[in-house]
Amino acid sequence: MKFPIPHSLKQIASLIDCEYKGAEDFEILGINEIHVVEPGDIVFVDHPKYYDKALESAATIVLINKDVECPVGKALLISDDPFRDFNKLTEHFKPFKASHSAIASDAIIGEGTVIQPNCFVGNNVTIGKNCVIHANVSIYDDAIIGDNVTIHAGTVLGASAFYYKNRPEGYDQLKSGGRVIIENNVDIGALCTIDRGVTGDTTIGEGSKLDNQIQIGHDTVIGEKCLIASQTGIAGCVVVEDNVTIWGQVGVKSGITITKGTVLYAQSGLGHTTEEGKTYFGSPAIEARAFFKERAYVKMIPEILQKLKKL
Repeated sequence: MKFPIPHSLKQIASLIDCEYKGAEDFEILGINEIHVVEPGDIVFVDHPKYYDKALESAATIVLINKDVECPVGKALLISDDPFRDFNKLTEHFKPFKASHSAIASDAIIGEGTVIQPNCFVGNNVTIGKNCVIHANVSIYDDAIIGDNVTIHAGTVLGASAFYYKNRPEGYDQLKSGGRVIIENNVDIGALCTIDRGVTGDTTIGEGSKLDNQIQIGHDTVIGEKCLIASQTGIAGCVVVEDNVTIWGQVGVKSGITITKGTVLYAQSGLGHTTEEGKTYFGSPAIEARAFFKERAYVKMIPEILQKLKKL
């Protein structure tokens, strides 16, 4: 998430009331999570296990809960609670804005687009040309929808990320300031839920088709011309490359890549990055040919045991 204008290190430190290391006029352009950071971004880290990853990332400002040596060319924001202060920055630069109408006055809706009754279109939403948005669809703030998109009834675009920190008093949610982007020629079925990014974008690529009742987690990127069948759940920060086919009731772990041309058979549970063009099945999912070969061997066990008894 980029700030409307650049801010200095001193200004950001004042906003969250923390100490800093680096020149007070060190330029800060935005905040982002570790997997999407760029130079000029703030990234937060609050566990020693991930200190090195954050300090060595592309981010040039690290919000951290320990006074460590500052890498050359970077700056530190030293906080007793980086998670809390990252939320403060999200709330400051992307605060919740209440809506006062079913379709926000600043929403941009393209020529030929049809929006059926009982839909909600939030603030700063852009919808392209020749789209059909069926009844009871909710499109939260800042979503961008391309041309020739169909969204069926009951779908929700832009709910908050399922991202929590376990504290003694209960779970603390990481605020979501990102967007949902739906590219051209996408079809989304009924009752789908696509969460917004925490700081970046959750994206559905051009020409992809989603069946009914699909969950897409925060910051996940679906490539072009993918087919995803009903009751599939894809966790946050997943990359699904082009021309992937995912059949029904598949579950996908966060932070992995489903490579180009992968096929996942129904009811698979995928917990690892795939190899390009291969087919997977099972839970945990393995290459389908290997799975079916193993099943064939399992079926032979009774016959093998009978032969052993005769020996």
